[in-house]
Amino acid sequence: MRSDADEIHILTYNVHKGYCTGNRRFMLDAMRERIAETGADIVFLQEIHGTAIKSKAKQRKFSYPEQPHFEYLADQAWPHFAYGRNAIYRKGDHGNAILSMHPFVSWENIDISIFPRSSRSILHGVIELPHRKTRLHTLCVHLGLLEQERREQLQTLTERIDQHVPRDEPMIIAGDFNDWRRQAENHLHDDLGLEELFVNLQGRHARTFPVWAPLLPVDRIYYRGLGPVSCRRLAGGHWRELSDHAALFGVFKLP
Repeated sequence: MRSDADEIHILTYNVHKGYCTGNRRFMLDAMRERIAETGADIVFLQEIHGTAIKSKAKQRKFSYPEQPHFEYLADQAWPHFAYGRNAIYRKGDHGNAILSMHPFVSWENIDISIFPRSSRSILHGVIELPHRKTRLHTLCVHLGLLEQERREQLQTLTERIDQHVPRDEPMIIAGDFNDWRRQAENHLHDDLGLEELFVNLQGRHARTFPVWAPLLPVDRIYYRGLGPVSCRRLAGGHWRELSDHAALFGVFKLP
């Protein structure tokens, strides 16, 4: 248990299916180490493998874990996790995952795909915070590359929150929004009263892609019913050698 039980630490990370930029090396071992070092209570993952069937030669070359990759990343640090597939193919699947120090009351994966070749979803998990007797809504998001599909997906996200998240229960939405034109606020802030952590604390969205020279602010952390404490973009040092996205870390004060 964290010494300050009034805080919740979170991380969001598009892990690029475990590969570095350019897919030259499989970096899941190093990702697991870096993610664990953050000490996050809740981790939002995008582009994470559930099933990944590889040849024996590739297994030896890249040291693929036998279990689902989200379970491998959870390891001993996060005893609770939820996974939602949003892309299924002949030799596996990938999607969104939420790793948590605290148990899930429930979780559901919502398919928001618009086009057959662009599978996307929202993973909505409700987490029980036993020390506070509070339910925390966590939504892990990966939206499409085209503005047309993002517009419809944001509308689905808005409807999901309106119908399933009570106003008096805290909420965090984190993930890869692919929203470099900054249209998400029209839905999330204006319609739902959500704030974006980096905009609130630093005055602008964090630039997260590509990790070696971050230009595009595609990854976000939105929240409601929580107090913002601090935020960091993890793009330097060893993080530059991992996924093609930077990770985002945030700290909130519980109500």
